[in-house]
Amino acid sequence: MGRGISTLFGVLRRRGLPAVSTLAAVIGASVAYLAITPRFYATSAKMMVDAKGVSVSELGRDLTQPSGVGRSSNPLADQAELVKSQAVLDQAIKTLASKHPQMQLTPKDISSTLKVSILPATNILQLNYFHQDPQFAADVLNAVSQAMVEENIKAISSEATKVRQFLEKEVPVARNRLQQAEVTESRYRQKSGVVADTDQTKSLVQSLTNLEDQERTLIAQLQEARSREASLRQLTATKNINNAYTSVRSGQDEQLKSLRAKLTEIETQLIEARLQFTDNHPKVVSLLGQREQIRALYAQQVGRVSANNQTIPTEDVASDQISQNLTTQLINNEVERVAVENKLQTVQSLRKNLQAQLAVLPLRQQPLTMLTRQREEAAESLKLLQSKLEEARIAEAQKVSNLRIIELALVPTDYAYPKRSVVLAIAIFFGSILATGVVLLLELMDNRLYEVAEAEELLKLPLLGILPRLPATKLTLEPAEKFLDDVGLVEPYRMLLKNLEFRSHEKLQVVVVTSTISGEGKSVVVSHLAAVAAMLFRRTLIIDADLRRPVQHTLFNLPPKPGISDVINGNRTLLNAVQPTDIENLSVLTCGELHGRPSQLLESEAMKSLIAEAAHHYDLVIIDTPPIGVCADASTLSQYSDGVIMTTRPSVTMKESLQRAVSELQQNRIPILGVIVNGMTTDAEKYYRHPIEEKQSFLPRISLPGSNRNGDRN
Repeated sequence: MGRGISTLFGVLRRRGLPAVSTLAAVIGASVAYLAITPRFYATSAKMMVDAKGVSVSELGRDLTQPSGVGRSSNPLADQAELVKSQAVLDQAIKTLASKHPQMQLTPKDISSTLKVSILPATNILQLNYFHQDPQFAADVLNAVSQAMVEENIKAISSEATKVRQFLEKEVPVARNRLQQAEVTESRYRQKSGVVADTDQTKSLVQSLTNLEDQERTLIAQLQEARSREASLRQLTATKNINNAYTSVRSGQDEQLKSLRAKLTEIETQLIEARLQFTDNHPKVVSLLGQREQIRALYAQQVGRVSANNQTIPTEDVASDQISQNLTTQLINNEVERVAVENKLQTVQSLRKNLQAQLAVLPLRQQPLTMLTRQREEAAESLKLLQSKLEEARIAEAQKVSNLRIIELALVPTDYAYPKRSVVLAIAIFFGSILATGVVLLLELMDNRLYEVAEAEELLKLPLLGILPRLPATKLTLEPAEKFLDDVGLVEPYRMLLKNLEFRSHEKLQVVVVTSTISGEGKSVVVSHLAAVAAMLFRRTLIIDADLRRPVQHTLFNLPPKPGISDVINGNRTLLNAVQPTDIENLSVLTCGELHGRPSQLLESEAMKSLIAEAAHHYDLVIIDTPPIGVCADASTLSQYSDGVIMTTRPSVTMKESLQRAVSELQQNRIPILGVIVNGMTTDAEKYYRHPIEEKQSFLPRISLPGSNRNGDRN
């Protein structure tokens, strides 16, 4: 996240000027547009579509109530379209002719700039009009609003007249229809004898309900009587009701009681006589004769008290009180049962008759119901037509409208188009987009390296160090104390030296420092790295192998001769050609006499021997070579070294050139020790440097008096 923000800030810092210029150009164009564009004034009026409270009659309210013909019709939309109709605009133009006779208007002129809208969730129409003359804009809207109201009044009055004329013809027809319906209904009532169908039906249904309740009650009573009868018959052993009646009467008659007593006495005597005598004995025969006589007399008396002059056995006579009571209950229960059965039959018969009447009643009432409905409909129709006729007359006499002007158009004091704030906002918006596009385009077209992270991602090589920007006073090392005493500048180079030592498996003795193009500060890096190494008690030698644009003698304020060319030509030995510096343990082998063919010198065996001898006499040899993108000197000398250090500089190094150079070194199997990012502001530099020094600007290229003016940039 922090890396992305820092990258964004870096892009803005680099492309701020073109982005701001683009935005300023767009805003300037918008300001020019506002200055030359004609100014239009806008005004508005409001009309309410409201039918309530407009007319004293209901029909008047119905007429003024806007309604659509179809389901999809919108009354407010219809009124909005009518505002731009030919009739309304012609009437408005006539009104405007008296106020603005010089204006020659047509309906098309007004409708082209007249805007009608419906305010959301309201019955209000808003009319808007634009014109260069503010007074004329207000007059146009007021004239259109008044013409709309007058046109609406005419339409409603015309509709009311048509309704009145129609109703005056329909009312007599409806009155005749009602009279015919009343006569037809009366004749049917007299013929069928059917009264009000609802009351008659209710009465029959209520009677049927009562009979059904009685029927259920009688059925329950009958079931109870039958159950009681079965129990009494079982107790009394009575087979029919006549025997029961005779049994009770026989048991209660005094003569029969006396005869039964005598018969019982003779039976007793007969039993005793038979025990003593035979059946032919005179006493037995006499007793038998007496018994028969009493029996005959008993039968005669039983026939007297029985219902049908019938006799019953003596054993069936209810002679005791309990038998008589039970038999009496049986007789009473039988009488009650018969009565309940008869009443139940009567109720069931009445219920069937009522059900038959109810089944027939709808058939008889159906014609009456239809006739009654026709009569009621005719009456309602006549009443409605009469009331509407009266209301139509009232509505015709009134000047009503469902449109009401609730806000007149006022003369605008400030122009509405073009809108300054909107134009500027759009200009800022599109200017920002265009500026962003310019920044992106420049970034896509720019192939230079800017960030440390870009170098790492691009090359996939270890980052050896991030070196600080050097002020102009620290580019040369004369006097050396000014550089070596500045901890904020020394520490990054010291860290670079340590990284070289730690990341190499073997001891480094010969290191080639190069870059892709001129201006990336490789020569200054070589001089300062060597100074730091010498400060750390390493015998260090700088070989200025850039025979085309040598700069090391300038940085150390040394004479360019003797140098490499003298050693290779055999004029001097290496130790005689090396020049000491003010920094202890640090020596420089300058370029010497410039040669017409520098590549021939560097490719010679003498150069290889020179480097080998230097490695023998010194702890660290740092070779400053020309940019690898210019010539192949760096590649040649790298074969005699322990590795190459690539120097990059933000805003100077080209990504494509850097990738190509690294790729060529790798293909040639030349070891690359790592990458240096030169000219950055590091945290260590901020920490160690004095605040006053931070304000010193960096000069990209320097020239000292009497020196070679071909020095590299830092």
